[in-house]
Amino acid sequence: MTQITIASPQAQTRSERYQHPSRLTLTLRYLRRNKSLVIGLAIALALALFSIVGSLTIDTEKLAYPLAVKPKQPPSPEYPLGTDFFGRDMLAVMVRGVWQTAVIGLIAGAIGTGVGVVLGFLSAYYGGAVDTLIRGITEVLLPIPAFLILVIIAGSIDRRSVTIYTMALIVSLLAWMGPTRIMRAQVLSLKERLFVNVAKLSGMGNLEIVFKEILPNMLPFILASFVSGVFAGIFSSFGLSVLGLGPLREPLIGNTIWFAQQQAAFFNGWWWWPLWPTLALILIFVSLTLINIGLDELANPRVRRTE
Repeated sequence: MTQITIASPQAQTRSERYQHPSRLTLTLRYLRRNKSLVIGLAIALALALFSIVGSLTIDTEKLAYPLAVKPKQPPSPEYPLGTDFFGRDMLAVMVRGVWQTAVIGLIAGAIGTGVGVVLGFLSAYYGGAVDTLIRGITEVLLPIPAFLILVIIAGSIDRRSVTIYTMALIVSLLAWMGPTRIMRAQVLSLKERLFVNVAKLSGMGNLEIVFKEILPNMLPFILASFVSGVFAGIFSSFGLSVLGLGPLREPLIGNTIWFAQQQAAFFNGWWWWPLWPTLALILIFVSLTLINIGLDELANPRVRRTE
């Protein structure tokens, strides 16, 4: 005789109470704990919206370049951020300068991280002569001041041929060394894990193991490395621009500060000219730093907070 068991109302209520939360709920809970990541993303989103909305509502092709408006005008209803010595609307300059500076950082970060991931995987996973060659080149180049090399390269290029894309390529020339070293260390650790040995015993090839087993576990580190690369790219481009080695016609944040310094803006009472690019640069660096801290918490279980 079959015995039928009927769950009590209390057991049903207890089962419903301890249902596994959805992925969205878990994500929102994690973001609530990881305040650094949330604040950093919020600042980055605000800067992106400022640049996008400004580009759609302001003629930056005209107003962000010299002789477009009356020069040396303080902030007013007509010119909310004022104008500079060369007759450029500072609001248009900031709108265009923020996205141009971001483009340089994103290109440099993507190239540096991409090359670093490829070289790091090749070096750590295959080892042997490949590892010796890649590790040797990296260790030789790392102690050399990268910014000094970038100054020499940028200084040897005709100023008339320099664009934001040229500058991004210059900045990315040495941006792969740090990611290569980080990726190599992480892959060396992961390839000794049990799940990789199980994958080898199951007959998976090297490429399958790399793309299906190791790479998914590396995504937080790759993303953190990319953010660090963007930070380094923006910082290097800013340094080159402040030295007058950037595309001088373009309203990059570094170029704007360099021109304000050349014209002694503070001493002449044009305080608004260097103020806005300085604030924008601070916000960009604060945003990337907070995002990097948040991603480090995501990638590193030792510092990850729990409920």
